[in-house]
Parts: sequence; structure tokens; C-alpha cells
Amino acid sequence: MEYYEVGRIVNTHGIKGEVKVAVTTDFATERFKKGKKLYILQNEGEKIVSLKIKSARNFKQFQLLVFEGMEDINLMEKYKNKKLMISGQDQEALSDGSYYHHQIVGLHVVDENDQSLGTIKEILSLGANDVWVVERTDRKDLLLPAIKDVIKQVDIEAGIVRVELLDGLDD
Repeated sequence: MEYYEVGRIVNTHGIKGEVKVAVTTDFATERFKKGKKLYILQNEGEKIVSLKIKSARNFKQFQLLVFEGMEDINLMEKYKNKKLMISGQDQEALSDGSYYHHQIVGLHVVDENDQSLGTIKEILSLGANDVWVVERTDRKDLLLPAIKDVIKQVDIEAGIVRVELLDGLDD
């Protein structure tokens, strides 16, 4: 089964097992509801721990979570700095033109003349819109704003993103 990151436990909060979570999903309200199941991948190759949310609340830019059966700081200490994941089967279908980050990272990028530009290596969430980082050989990374004027077509099946390079994007 595949798992996708939705947050990272950054610290414990109080003594009753509550943890402070840095959110890495656009669907925080949906992902961090009472009764939802999350998973912790302890270390590569180790077993995956399944946890059910007992309570969730907002705290500044974080989520504060308590998991069923884990209402003690001593039980949660070992999970500090661990990723919180959802299973692939828990992902909702997105509307047309919307994609999960894991669907975009790794796609090949070509310009309007079918010239290869490189491969998307990461996505930066910087405010108004995401920025797709394109890794290129023998050149510095290309930063593409994820806006309609630049991103012309995303073909997940073919593994290709077609873009139009606006003036000043590729100096």
C-alpha cells in the first residue's frame, strides 16, 4: 500500500498525549477530523503504526491531535519529528485540473516547441500559487509558477507537462 504525507509531528503539547502537527496537506479540515485514521512510518523498513484521531483542534498554524489509546506524553514522545501519513485508498478524487503533489513530481517538462526542459523534482507552496521546481542538466533549476499562463497541459498518463515560458522565467 502507498502512503502520502499530510503532516509532521513537531512536538508534544501538554502531558495528555496531545501532539503539535505541522500541516503539509491542502485538506487539513478533512484529514484531521475525529475518527480519521493516520499512519506513522517509524523508519524506512519498520512497521507502520496506525492511529485513530480522538480529538483535533487548530492552534496557530498547527493542528493539535490526540490519538485513541495514546493519551499520555510518554507514549507520544517517540513520534516527535515523524511524518503523519494517509493511505492511498483514503485519498479523494480531485476535480479536473487539480493534482496531488506526488502526481506532479517526476513528470517531464517540455516547452511550446517540444524542447525538453527537465523533470519536476519538487513543489514549493509559497503563497498565491505553487512553484514547480524543474531539475535541468548543466543548468540551474527552473522555477515555474503553477498558473494557467505557464502550465498549459498536464498529462499524468504520458508523464509530461507542457509549458509556455513567459518572458523572464528562463534567464
